[in-house]
Amino acid sequence: MKHIDIVEILAHEHMGKEVVVCGWVRSSRDSKNVAFLSLNDGTSLEHLQVVLDKALLGDVSAYLRLGAAVRVEGTVVDSYAKEGGVEINATAVVVVGECPLEYPLQKKRHTLEYLRTMPQLRLRTNTFNAVFRVRSVLAGALHRFFQERRFAYIHTPLITASDCEGAGEMFRVTTHGFQTPYTDEQAYYENDFFGKRAGLSVSGQMEGEVAAMALGKIYTFGPSFRAEKSNTPRHLAEFWHLEPEVAFAELPDIIELAEGMIKYVIAEVMRLCPAELAFFEQHFEKGLHEKLRNIVESDFVVLDYTDAIELLQKADVEWQYPCDWGCDLQTEHERYITEKVYNRPVFVINYPKEIKSFYMKQNADGKTVAATDLLVPGVGEIIGGSEREANLDKLLEAMQVRGMSIDAYGDYLDLRRFGSCPHGGFGLGFDRLVMYVTGISNIRDVLLYPRTVGNLR
Repeated sequence: MKHIDIVEILAHEHMGKEVVVCGWVRSSRDSKNVAFLSLNDGTSLEHLQVVLDKALLGDVSAYLRLGAAVRVEGTVVDSYAKEGGVEINATAVVVVGECPLEYPLQKKRHTLEYLRTMPQLRLRTNTFNAVFRVRSVLAGALHRFFQERRFAYIHTPLITASDCEGAGEMFRVTTHGFQTPYTDEQAYYENDFFGKRAGLSVSGQMEGEVAAMALGKIYTFGPSFRAEKSNTPRHLAEFWHLEPEVAFAELPDIIELAEGMIKYVIAEVMRLCPAELAFFEQHFEKGLHEKLRNIVESDFVVLDYTDAIELLQKADVEWQYPCDWGCDLQTEHERYITEKVYNRPVFVINYPKEIKSFYMKQNADGKTVAATDLLVPGVGEIIGGSEREANLDKLLEAMQVRGMSIDAYGDYLDLRRFGSCPHGGFGLGFDRLVMYVTGISNIRDVLLYPRTVGNLR
């Protein structure tokens, strides 16, 4: 008999039927005549209780080991202890994967720091069961949002010669061993696999623009890599990055797209993951449901950077970092704006051109660019985007001011030579979105194997 997902059993879809379920023992209780297993197969946050009748099954001690994988055959019945619940009266149990007594997840509650030491097992806890179910639903919702709007899904390269200037430090990709015979940099790279310097992509934006200038509306969704030694709860060396690019779009169009996307995916999580969100509200962030509901139902604020600086300077707060015009906003500034002033997400727009990337459209004032960051309460920046500079001469001027190699960006510049048009896009740090929706405060706890400085396993 084929086994059935536990989530189907819990949904009362097989009442009174003989079924087979498989899963891992999450807890067990033993008494004189019966024993009880809490079984979880990963399809539901809730566990399924299995009742073991010793008169029928004999010695059941082998089935009670925490962490063991078992196959249970039995009848689905109303729960004796939980009104409206179900359980299985077992008629046969087989241990398909034994687990020794030193199984490290013995206690019901472990700290997240402790669980980081065992990424191979931590998904078997309630917390990570819920985190990764929400992560999956969020990813699916993002794909649906863009597919429903006729965006083409593009796979941009992970190995690149472009550093997407200003996006972050790159990891080098090489086939050279520990010892090489080369004494100068030019010979080193010329004799490497690609014949030139190569690195892991910090962003798929530039290749995404190439696709958008033919397909009109595209999005990328995959990993990006940044070799920055930032050992904070919000930074990773490898993170998941969603980046749409839209032709014939100006900054207001990009802001509208970003707001619609955030509201859509959060509403989907609220619809599809009520049990998980209730768990996070109970254990990680009080008021989480209200925060998410407020996002879905509120109009986001659009705030000019210059007005944001004036607002911060007038605030009765002693800032750790300066907030003069021309400075980049720090997390303390971002959270003050979203949490203390507006209590909702805020798009800050029109940043000074000196603190933003060369490819952003220059505004008529000559001082700012048509850039935006979406700031959300509790996290700060979650999206960064802009209208892209479509004018070849202005783009070349911005690159020359920064001392950039024009030859290295030939493909990108060709987009401005051959049929250029207004266009724009943004990047979403997907892992930070998962943090925001779950209330998990450390980004290391929303990925399977987090990659951070000094941490690789």
